[in-house]
Amino acid sequence: MKYALNLALAVVTLSLAALAHAAEPAGNDWITLFDGKTLKGWHANPDKIAHGTGAKWTVEPGGVLAGEQDPPGSGNGGILLTDRKFENFELSLEMKPSWGVDSGVFLRATDKGECIQMTVDYYNGGNIGHFYGEATGAWLARAFSLQGEETDGKLVALKTIDPHEPSEVGLIDSCSPGEWLAAWKINDWNHFLIRVEGGKYPKITTTLNGQKVAVFDASSAEIPQYDRDAVLKALTEKGSIAVQVHGGGSYPEGKKCLWRNIKVRPLD
Repeated sequence: MKYALNLALAVVTLSLAALAHAAEPAGNDWITLFDGKTLKGWHANPDKIAHGTGAKWTVEPGGVLAGEQDPPGSGNGGILLTDRKFENFELSLEMKPSWGVDSGVFLRATDKGECIQMTVDYYNGGNIGHFYGEATGAWLARAFSLQGEETDGKLVALKTIDPHEPSEVGLIDSCSPGEWLAAWKINDWNHFLIRVEGGKYPKITTTLNGQKVAVFDASSAEIPQYDRDAVLKALTEKGSIAVQVHGGGSYPEGKKCLWRNIKVRPLD
């Protein structure tokens, strides 16, 4: 009986471990974009953009990429872009934003900061995992927003506000607010898998810790301020992958957005 119980516990433990790693990439076709030691293969925006001159990017212990304003709290942000450009791909990464941080993952980005952005807006009224037209019309495809509860300045709980049906905001699909809250780990690392496919008008799917979050189709989306041909003209069919430090007062002093295990798998 004791042996059977121990065996059952071992199976449960292995099953939980398998679930924890189910969304992580495997195989030899993944390319490491961030080596965890240097910024080789990346560059900050070469000229000043709306968010600033490039922000401050450092490599911290444990293979962590950290972004903050330069100097902290100054309002001077920017983006860090891959030297290599991609068209159709899967992007795997882990993130750990401080509560209050305004960031994002830029897809098919230009050095001017134009892109289709997966939002990493970790603040009251923000959202993580939906889409925004960064310097490409300021359109927004977001099915719900976040609201935080803090104790002694530390985030202790999240809820969602302002829910919409996916079709109302230009999305093909979106998880429910409850599904997002169940998938997100507060004050911990979270894994995102982002799939970009479909050529000049991409279909983009975001997945959080194994939970599909949203699907955006650039060929058919109907959103105020969204013009698919204007977006295509700005971005072309290939672009960099980038991470952002928002400029202005929306990035609190002393707060960072942390990234690690950034990998890509081209689908071309």
